Amino acid sequence: MKKTPIILIPANVIDYAGLPAHVVRDTYIRAIVEVMGGVPLMIPAMGKDFDFRSIADRVDGVLLSGSPSHVAPACYGEEQLFGDEDLDPRRDATTLPMIQQVIDMDKPLMAICRGFQELNVVMGGTLHQFIHELPGKNDHRKPADKPLKDTYEAQAHPVIAQKGGIFEKIGLNGEFKVNTLHQQGINKLGEGLQVEAISDDGIIEAISIPGKRFVLGTQWHPEGDYYLNKTSVKIFEAFKDAIAA
Repeated sequence: MKKTPIILIPANVIDYAGLPAHVVRDTYIRAIVEVMGGVPLMIPAMGKDFDFRSIADRVDGVLLSGSPSHVAPACYGEEQLFGDEDLDPRRDATTLPMIQQVIDMDKPLMAICRGFQELNVVMGGTLHQFIHELPGKNDHRKPADKPLKDTYEAQAHPVIAQKGGIFEKIGLNGEFKVNTLHQQGINKLGEGLQVEAISDDGIIEAISIPGKRFVLGTQWHPEGDYYLNKTSVKIFEAFKDAIAA
């Protein structure tokens, strides 16, 4: 019998009726089920009480989701320029140590939006806290009057895929359009990371780690439009193929 892949997704912590709740948006769940034929396994943001190595043999891959929260700048040695309400310290405490363990164990890893930024930070990189305030950069944030679903489905700007990476290997076009839904982004690239794609305003939009089974991060949200976008499907299929290899 063909094995069904189990994909671990660390949760975000949000306020729910005055109490903390651990959540993963349904778009990630549906992409894993419908494109990969996998079973999502949500792990609460347990911080020091969670050790990925203790369940690694039961997990086939890891997906790091996006979130409205930001990685704490203290994690990459910089001053925080935004309010504490935009932090999720329990997610930081869970995912940042876990990412290093996943890479060390060579488990397939896909990192989206906040997860993309976490991957860069773990590898020693830093982040721009307000891309829209940088000279010559676009505003990559969600428009305040636009529903989230519409933002996911909108092809907001082009990205240029770089030669010699995962995107070229799986046959993506040299230039394609993506959605956009982020305030922060990569400033200094982490050590050992390869740039997979750059936006039309020069922001790094995708990264990978050469030599690993599969480590891919996208600043955009392929899980948000996979049912409309063949490029997003190919990205999830590449994750699936790496798990099956």
